[in-house]
Order: sequence, then C-alpha cells, then structure tokens
Amino acid sequence: MTAGADEQGLARNLRHQLPLLAGLVLVWNLLWGTWSWANLLSGAVVALAVTSLFPLPPVIGGTRVRPLSVLAFLGHFVADLVRSGALVAWQTVRPRGIGRSAIVSVQLRTDSDLLLTILAESLTLVPGSMVIDLDREHRTIALHVLHVEDQADVERQRASVLAEEERVVRAFGSPEEIAALEREPAGRDA
Repeated sequence: MTAGADEQGLARNLRHQLPLLAGLVLVWNLLWGTWSWANLLSGAVVALAVTSLFPLPPVIGGTRVRPLSVLAFLGHFVADLVRSGALVAWQTVRPRGIGRSAIVSVQLRTDSDLLLTILAESLTLVPGSMVIDLDREHRTIALHVLHVEDQADVERQRASVLAEEERVVRAFGSPEEIAALEREPAGRDA
C-alpha cells in the first residue's frame, strides 16, 4: 500500500470514529458535572485511549438519516408516549383494573441490527408494551401487551408495530431497506 492510501484509510476511520469520540467526551463531561477546558481535554484523552485500547468494528454504510422522516418518527413516538402513558395510568386507577394481556408476535421486514435496535427501544419505551423476544434471523419480534380486549386489539397492536417499523426504516434505513418495505407484504403473521 502507498502512503496516500494509508492516509485515506486513516481519514475515513477517523471520520467514522468522530461521533463515538464526541459521545465519549460528552459522557465524560456529564459525569464530572461541569464544563471546563480541562474536562474537555481530559475527556478527549480518555476517549482516544478507550477507542485505541478497546477498538470496536467500524459501522460503515447502510444507515442514512432523513430529517423529515426522523421528525415524523419522533412525532409519532411522542404522541404514542403521551397516549399510552395516559391509557396505562387510567387502567391502573379505574375500578375494574387491567384486563387481559397478550403476547403478540410480529413478522418484520428488516433484519438490520441498528434498525431492529431502534425499533425495539421505541416499542419498549412506550408504556403498555414490552419487547420480550427479538429474532433477527427469522425477522420476528414478540411483545407483551398490557391490556387487550379482543383479537381486534391484537391485530391493531401488530399493525402498530409494522407502522413503527416502517417509520424507523424510512428515517434511518438504506435505500435497499426502504425498497424492501415496498416489495414485501405489510401484514404477515408470525
């Protein structure tokens, strides 16, 4: 290899490591509780040491951030938080309490580790549901749903998971993953 190729590879790796380094410096400063030049510089040294001593494989390519789709995803997420939080609060104080719960399995259309992680986190953070299993190989996710009345509620929850998956893929997925949403049927049962 030539010196120019080594420099290009180093520059590419550094560009992909910058968000990680910045995040580590941010965490370092938050742990100290004050912002100062000393904390910024020592955080940079610690971040470089950690990434040099414990290197992670590079996460390159595939993920795009689409600002309008991210805003749509976040808007739906916040609305789900408010609506579900109010519903769970009401279910816990009403006289008849929480009725039946269910475990819902949903066949997904993506198998990207990053997208599945974002999807699982967004589903778990909404009150009233909890991801209990995620099978990347078979593209299935299983959730415990706090309250269901009937089979129609189960189907609404399944459709809600597929809609959330679509928002996540449209916000952060590659063009190929977005195209897969179009090709594959939206409601396959697991």
